[in-house]
Formats: sequence, C-alpha cells, structure tokens
Amino acid sequence: MTETKTSKIQKIVIVGAGPSGLILALLLGQKGISVDVLDASTKLDEQPRATHYNSPATHVLQRAGVLDEIRARGVISDRITWRKPDGELLAALDLNSIPEESPQRMVALPLNQVSTIVVRHLESIPSVKIKWSHNVVDVGQDDKTAWVDVETADGKKRVEADYIVGCDGANSKVRRASQGDMNFPGRTWDEQIVATNVYYDFHQFGWDDANFIIHPEHWFMASRISTDGLWRVSYGEVPGLTREEYLERQPWKYETMLPGHPKPDQYKITNISPYKIHQRCAEKMRVGRFLLAADAAHLCNPFGGLGLTGGLADVDSLFDCLMGIHTGQADDSILDKYDEVRRDMWHKFIDVVSSDNLRRLNGQNPDKALENDTVLQKLKESEKNPEIAAQIQLSGNMILRDFTQDYTVPNVSV
Repeated sequence: MTETKTSKIQKIVIVGAGPSGLILALLLGQKGISVDVLDASTKLDEQPRATHYNSPATHVLQRAGVLDEIRARGVISDRITWRKPDGELLAALDLNSIPEESPQRMVALPLNQVSTIVVRHLESIPSVKIKWSHNVVDVGQDDKTAWVDVETADGKKRVEADYIVGCDGANSKVRRASQGDMNFPGRTWDEQIVATNVYYDFHQFGWDDANFIIHPEHWFMASRISTDGLWRVSYGEVPGLTREEYLERQPWKYETMLPGHPKPDQYKITNISPYKIHQRCAEKMRVGRFLLAADAAHLCNPFGGLGLTGGLADVDSLFDCLMGIHTGQADDSILDKYDEVRRDMWHKFIDVVSSDNLRRLNGQNPDKALENDTVLQKLKESEKNPEIAAQIQLSGNMILRDFTQDYTVPNVSV
C-alpha cells in the first residue's frame, strides 16, 4: 500500500449530468469539494427513464439530503403484483411490511423530477458548477492530474482535475477514450422495449400501483409514478423496426394488452421512447485518475429497477473512497478496491437478478408460471408472512458497501 495522502483533493470533474452524476456532485459539494459537472446537452434529460427507488437507492438519496422531498412528491405504493394478461393475480409483494414512514420504503417519481430536485439543491452550493453544452472530445492524464478536452460554444477548452468521473451513460466518452472505443463486454438483448408515460386509470380494473404482466409476446410493466395519475407502461416489442414503426404500432399494442383494451381517445401519452436493452459491464471502473460509475460502467435491463439503483450504489461507494483520499484517511489504492467491488456486485447480483426478472415476464407460460417459478412461489409465501415480505424488499441492500471500513483509520464517519 502506498503512503496515505495528507493533501486534500482540489477538484473533481464529473462528466454527465444524469441522476448519478448529480447526486455524486451533491455529496462532494456538501463536503466543500470543488466539482465541475460537464454535459453535452443544453438541459436535463426529459425522456422516460427510471421511476422507482427501492431501499439501496433511497439510502443514497437520503444521504444526499433529497429523499424527503422526493417522498413528499412521489407515490408510495401498497404492493407490487405479478399477473396474467387478463389481470388474474399470480402473486403479490406487500410493501406495507416496511412502514410507510421508513426511508427504506420504495417511492416512485419520474426521474426528470428527481434530477430537478437535485439541481435545485446544487444551486445553493458554490463549490459545484454545472456546465451545459460541454462536449467531451478527448481525455488525458499524467502522474499529477487528469483532464478532458471539451467543445463549447466559445471554442475548445481543457478542464483539469484530480480525478475525472465518467457518469455519461452507455455511450460514455470517458470509458471509450480511456478503455477503447468498442470495449464494453456483455450482450444486447433481442427484445425491444418501448417506455411510455401515460394517463390511464388502471385502478378502475382492480389493478395495483405496480403490476408485472407475464406473457411470451404481450409482456409489460404498468406502475403509477405520480400523484396526479401518470403511469409508466414499459412493454416488449418485436426487434428490428424503426422508431416510427414502433410509434405506429403503439395504439395496437395498448388495445391488445392493457386492461379495458382502450382506444387512443381513452388515454393520453406524454412520453414514448423505444430503446434496446443490454447487460454489459466495463472491464475496469478505474484507469488511473479516470473513474466510471452508473451506466457508463454497467448496464442492465430495467425490470426490477436495478439500473439506477446500481448506479446510485456506485456513487455511494465512490463518495466514500474520494472522501477517504480527501481527508487523508485512505490512499488512492482504495479506488482499486472500488473497481473490484462494484464490478463484482454487478456480475454476481445485478446482472443475475435483472436478467431473471426479464425472463420471468417473457420466458414462460403465464398459466404455468406459479407452478414453475420459485420466485413467484416465494412471493406467494410472503403474502402470509410480513417478515418474508420485508426481507424481499430489503434484499437489494446487499449491493451497498461501506468503504470507510477500508480507510487506514477505520470507522471514520464522512
């Protein structure tokens, strides 16, 4: 182990103003560290993205000081259900097995609203600056500093820092520049996903706030994501079509699969976004002074909410590591531990569970699902046992890790 540093971190650059990058900036900024958040866009992303935050995610949001506001605006549901296409209930998870007031209780709110809350908190922190229209075109480092070259409206600039954190999504320029343009091991699913935000009352059919529908073709998820009746409906589609073709098929898909078989005049779609899904993890989450987190580091399909949750778990870990370096309680070898642990969490838990969640929806006969699926059987058992229901809800906490245990002076709070 190298000698523990005594000098503080002077500056961190975070590439990507998505939720994980913004939360990391908030955590670091609250400790007085200078942070530049660089993003190629002109504003926050408003497309349909993650909506549900379970116990690992709520832990990080609470740590950043934004959970109470998210809970005040969001939806706190009573249970999650798995159903046949006709709505017949197969199994349910009682979310009330964790008290509603608990910070570990799942909450739903559209991601753009969460990001807006975080940005508002960042505006009161003078050490953090969000710089829009900063497009990274190259990166570099030496033994003392790291840098990114960016194109801006005022021309090309170089931004230097002690560390550069890539939170810039699946097509991360930080990852590509530091590890190879096409080097992102894993696989792309054949399945195509279409995510929609829609006003349509599922409650009138006796459905719950969160529902997973099992079917080889017409599988989908429908969850209420706002208090004014907005729902997220994400469904599977045939691969290989254009965006325009997916949009043309949407009314037929809705009429075929949704309860009530609605016509277009019976609902109002506010957002629609077709996208491919992947299971991928970078070979390294640290290359010298370059670090990766969230979608820049790993991807998974969205069913089960482990994408953003995994990204926030990265941020939680990375914050501990950077604070240890900043305070002199750890040397930078702790970042190698970050790389090892976070990739291991993805391979052993996030990839496995999220893949199983998708196959549960589209890989079995709904009439045989309860008979053959051990997870559905466990959920069925939990309906009569609140302790089992609580254990299921909290099982994702295993992807969290307290990196202060790796400080040279242990058990130091940051």
